[in-house]
Amino acid sequence: MAQNDSLNTPEMGARRFGRVNWLGLETLIRREVRRFLAVWTQTLLAPLVTAGLFLLIFNLAIGPRRGEVMGVPFIEFIAPGILMMTVIQNAFANVTSSIVISKVQGNIVDTLMPPLSPLEMVLGYLSGGIGRGVFVALGIGLGMLLFLGIGIQHPIMALTFVVLGSAFLGGLGIIAGVFANKFDQMAAITNFIVTPLAFLSGTFYSVEVLPPVLRGLTQMNPIFYLIDGLRYSVIGVSDSDPWKGLIFCSFAVLVVVAISWQMFRTGYRLKP
Repeated sequence: MAQNDSLNTPEMGARRFGRVNWLGLETLIRREVRRFLAVWTQTLLAPLVTAGLFLLIFNLAIGPRRGEVMGVPFIEFIAPGILMMTVIQNAFANVTSSIVISKVQGNIVDTLMPPLSPLEMVLGYLSGGIGRGVFVALGIGLGMLLFLGIGIQHPIMALTFVVLGSAFLGGLGIIAGVFANKFDQMAAITNFIVTPLAFLSGTFYSVEVLPPVLRGLTQMNPIFYLIDGLRYSVIGVSDSDPWKGLIFCSFAVLVVVAISWQMFRTGYRLKP
């Protein structure tokens, strides 16, 4: 009898849920998605208003005198960049706020204690950031179509770049959220790293106007390829090969996911 019991007892370290804890992963994803849906006026409506104001101000202040950029009107040139900039900022904010709030309130243990693997936790947090990014992209894209008459020439590629952008900044959001222990640290990372990278990545200009040194530095920034790839997907013009950008951004996502996985695996700045 004892022998049979020993055969039915899971080995030390074995998971009762198989290779993937689908129920736990689904629960974490639901929690992260419901977080931003519960306050949709702040997480979804506000970014749409901000993006609309950017487009309105640039169109009124610069558009009529700026002329064409890369063969298209200035407002059409900057619209995809503003869309991607808004998407990545919201994906980053969704993930960092979730982790930092949990750490400050002391309930991060509710995520760490359940039988979730490090990869499952990474995927759960990323799903919230990607979900919010896609919702924001759909809202701005609809506004661009209705008010500016800007359609999307390559919808599948556009969705791919939106998901990659949300995943990349979501991964950076995990890294920043794990590193930050206070809200001011999170704000510093946003203000001094994420926002400059977004603004200085070809959102409002073609990199062809930059000096060679700055152009080379810009082309090492994954956010440049996200913006440029989405611009190609929407209006059909770009500063670089969109397929090269797709590969570069996919590799960047794998890197940040691997770093995030390592942080959860070791409990860096998460466990006492």
